[in-house]
Amino acid sequence: MSSMQVAAYYFAQYHPDPRNEAIHGPGWSEWQIVKRAQQRFPGHLQPHVPLWGYENETDPAVFSRKITAAADHGINCFIFDWYWYEGQPFLHRALEEGYMAAPNRDRLRFALMWANHDWCDLYPAPLEGDYRTIFSGTVTRAIFDDICDYVIQHYFTHPGYWTIDGCPYFSIYELFRLIDNLGGIAATRRALDSFRGKTRAAGFPDLHLNGVLWGLLTAPEDRTMSTAPGIAKALGLQSVTTYSWCHHMDLTPFPTVEYAQVSQEMREFWAKTAAEYPVPYHPAVSMGWDASPRTDPALPFVSGRYPYFPVMVGNTPEAFEAALRHAREFLAVRPEPERVAVINAWNEWTESSYLEPDTVHGMAYLEAVLKVFGE
Repeated sequence: MSSMQVAAYYFAQYHPDPRNEAIHGPGWSEWQIVKRAQQRFPGHLQPHVPLWGYENETDPAVFSRKITAAADHGINCFIFDWYWYEGQPFLHRALEEGYMAAPNRDRLRFALMWANHDWCDLYPAPLEGDYRTIFSGTVTRAIFDDICDYVIQHYFTHPGYWTIDGCPYFSIYELFRLIDNLGGIAATRRALDSFRGKTRAAGFPDLHLNGVLWGLLTAPEDRTMSTAPGIAKALGLQSVTTYSWCHHMDLTPFPTVEYAQVSQEMREFWAKTAAEYPVPYHPAVSMGWDASPRTDPALPFVSGRYPYFPVMVGNTPEAFEAALRHAREFLAVRPEPERVAVINAWNEWTESSYLEPDTVHGMAYLEAVLKVFGE
């Protein structure tokens, strides 16, 4: 087995969900957005068509195939984008009904990345004006404690939960929001320490708390901590990482940007981050980027806010493999517990960043992971 761990983010909105259906209509899932995607400029590769069809990820048989493909190609873990709104989890059924009921679930670990942002209507997203907020991501300390209790009881104690040095891995997407919600860095540290205490009480040596850098780099200015590395230290994080390359790059020009250019800039970003932060950085490799399926097809495709962003082009399986090799080289000089790479993503179909096979490339992106990380 490789001494390096590879985790792929998993976005679980490819099944009908009662709360989504109440907003978008019966049977709705983000597959509808994938299907209606269109070319927005000459040569634009849209729509993307899944080789396996538009499957329901809450079906254990469907999820079993995902597990087999991931495990057979060098992936150790799915990090589920996980949500909590109005006192309960959201989009959790792919994990709890699909993964957890799959007969081969022991072949692949799972972990959580708490996506604690507001849930906005991006189906489609307006070009101007405010996004319509459907669910607020605001939490109080009491709500945060409820989330911690649910996560420990339902996930950490599951035999498939991913640990680093025996500590359950838990990532937070927008730490700046949590800091703001809980009343500052000191109050947030107390809340996180309580989470750690509950995790230890559940029988674990500690909690491995990961911060998504985008959520630190956009942190509101604090009177006592003026830098993101300082905030990471003050909160007691064990590691930091990246969700998507687009969070750290000025994607230019429009409407396309070369994948190789962004990959080179990210290599420089990895080195800079590893030097500046007091905790390990887990390098992230994006398979691609094209959020145009979430734009309004009735509006022009012009440069603007998300999802009216440039499209990465040239993200061939070979270019992706090269980016993975750079990540492996970055990790090779790190101590073994720090040798973690993350991939965006297993199935971000509407952002065109997915490892799942499509009708153009088949399994080529998964085969690239196997070539680099399979041992």
